[in-house]
Amino acid sequence: MSEEQFSILLVDDDEVDRLTVKRALKKAGLRALLIEAKKGAEAITKLQPSGNNLVPVPDTNYSSQTVDSTNHIFDLILLDYRLPDIDGLHLIAKIKELNLDLPLIVLTGQGDEELAVEIMKAGAADYLSKAKIEPKSLAKAIENAIRIHRAEQAVRLANQRLRASNELLVLKNQELERQQQQIKLQNIKLQESYNLKSEFLATMSHELRTPMNAIMGFSQLLLRQYPDPLTEQQQNLVRRIFNNSKSLLDMINEMLDFSKIEAGKLEVNSQKFDLNYLVKLTVEELRSLAIQKHLNLAVDIQLEDQFIIQDLNFVKRTLINLVSNAIKFTEAGEVKVKVWSTDETKVAISVTDTGIGIAPEDHEKIFQAFRQGDQSFTRKHSGTGLGLAITQSLVKMMGGKISLDSELGKGATFTVEIPRKYDV
Repeated sequence: MSEEQFSILLVDDDEVDRLTVKRALKKAGLRALLIEAKKGAEAITKLQPSGNNLVPVPDTNYSSQTVDSTNHIFDLILLDYRLPDIDGLHLIAKIKELNLDLPLIVLTGQGDEELAVEIMKAGAADYLSKAKIEPKSLAKAIENAIRIHRAEQAVRLANQRLRASNELLVLKNQELERQQQQIKLQNIKLQESYNLKSEFLATMSHELRTPMNAIMGFSQLLLRQYPDPLTEQQQNLVRRIFNNSKSLLDMINEMLDFSKIEAGKLEVNSQKFDLNYLVKLTVEELRSLAIQKHLNLAVDIQLEDQFIIQDLNFVKRTLINLVSNAIKFTEAGEVKVKVWSTDETKVAISVTDTGIGIAPEDHEKIFQAFRQGDQSFTRKHSGTGLGLAITQSLVKMMGGKISLDSELGKGATFTVEIPRKYDV
């Protein structure tokens, strides 16, 4: 039996029947506070917050006691179907008009079972025959009605909260959809601007290459002292023209490659080639840069199988960018190129220098486009800042990765790892 104390409104015009109910509750040990009403109108009044005089039914030695219960809420109504002023159906309708959500058990006389069923259809929780009221059955009916009613209330409350949450989610989803539409429109505009920028870079780079090649070509003719010999001062000036033109052409080529990568117009063209030969050839092409700065340029190749299937131009461009960068940022010491197999499916190429090094906080930045370790206008080393960004893109396109190990003032090592065979 539940230890909870229930408040019950007992509506019955027969004093004997009311007494029977109270005795049954006492015998069943059900803790209850009763308010009695003899008529329907009186019951409606009792259901108002103002005039509830609750009568406790103690576990032992029943005694009537008046309790102030202003604003008390009932847990249950025990209702006699036949009242002097109103029948059960109309009373239930009036109770509903008060917006009271209470479980209700109908007490019927002999032969009122069909009417009781109609009342249950109208909203009653259960019905009991007065002639068959027993302590256990009455207590069980009351507890079941209250328990089921509370469970239904909890379900309704949960459903209300769920509906409120759903409505809130719908509003949030609508707002998110609106924001997504705005983002899509902004992305479209950004993509258009991005494409225009890439096309502009590609067009300008292509157009600038023609006059730069002409300037370099004429400079080379002059350096050959054709048709007339040049003075030493004139040769020095022409060499400056040629060297600066070459630097500009390198920058233009970087811009052109970068614009092609951004536009997705650069594709991998895999072929089988001798990596050993390509590395040695590329290093020799760059050796003059090292000699000008009195740097030692070393090569260490440890390959059992020197043939790979990759994009030859991508590998060569990657090696050129890393070695030329190492030479550019190294004032004394050496630049070393090492090639080896990491396993049966991959090869690695590292370029190590004894140059200025790169601070740890700049390791990620230097792979960004137009970024260098020194971003100031007074930096010593010129360049577009695209070399490493292009290199990283080329390595990724080959299915590989590039890493950096460096500290400021202690040189740097760039390591590229690529598959032996490009996987289309």
